[in-house]
Amino acid sequence: MWTRTVNGEELHFYLAGINNQNFLMRDKETGTWWQQINGKAIYGPLKGASLDLVPYDELTFGEWKSEVSGGQVFAPITKYKKEYDPNWEPDIAKLPVVISFPGAELKSRDVVVGVEVDGVSRCYPWDTLVKQSPIMDHAGGKPVLIAVAPDGKSFRAFVSRVDGKDAEFFLKGADAAAPSSADTKPSTASAPPLSAKSSKAPANGSAGGPPAVAAATSLSTGQQTQPSATAATASAGSAKPADPAPKPWVLVDTTTASQWNFQGCAISGPAQGKCLERIPILKDYWFDWRNYHPDTTIYKR
Repeated sequence: MWTRTVNGEELHFYLAGINNQNFLMRDKETGTWWQQINGKAIYGPLKGASLDLVPYDELTFGEWKSEVSGGQVFAPITKYKKEYDPNWEPDIAKLPVVISFPGAELKSRDVVVGVEVDGVSRCYPWDTLVKQSPIMDHAGGKPVLIAVAPDGKSFRAFVSRVDGKDAEFFLKGADAAAPSSADTKPSTASAPPLSAKSSKAPANGSAGGPPAVAAATSLSTGQQTQPSATAATASAGSAKPADPAPKPWVLVDTTTASQWNFQGCAISGPAQGKCLERIPILKDYWFDWRNYHPDTTIYKR
């Protein structure tokens, strides 16, 4: 995400095309062409200018709702609904890449998560990140922590320092389950304009859903009817013991032994109330990340 102000002037952008299978936009005020992946002007009166990065997350809706008690969700505008491509990612994945890098250890469409720290670029193969999360590394002379949420899809990166001291983190509990590696494609879809639609998350921050069944609905009358005591008793008698609740996702640092959540904030211990510095992070195809970060290194372990 980028700011829309350049030299004090607010710009308005629209989809202009695709460059190397990457979103290309044009501003209405000057006609300048901008590359979405790096926010740089590549042609026109403002060529060479750059948009300022706005901090953002790539989260599943479920993870977002667990963190946000209220917010807005973009919904398709009805009159443009038929123009949305429901199979954008599968269709794009079938296309040949425009730029390739023979001899690289990664395939063109391998998915990576890239960071840029103090001008130094480094990327992490998605499959490796999912299997090894959390990953402790260094980039641009800073200690880096990259973690994948329990959903196996959401991810964040932080400077791994607590009170100015380098720290390492590990998942609490030796039996912590590794997330799934499903849905590895990066989000690169383009679409018509969107409208904001209000969404309120449950007060308890859960993903929502109906409570345990207390009443049934009659299909013939549409009225609510209470289940009989006999049926309830029989059901209770035959029910299997409930599975134990999953353990919360918690990181522990080796410096203060504090516990940290996925937002990078300490929830208990000496560091409680403090939060780690966030690092901008991007999920992309290898060929695209490499094209715009020619000096990138690749995490190996």
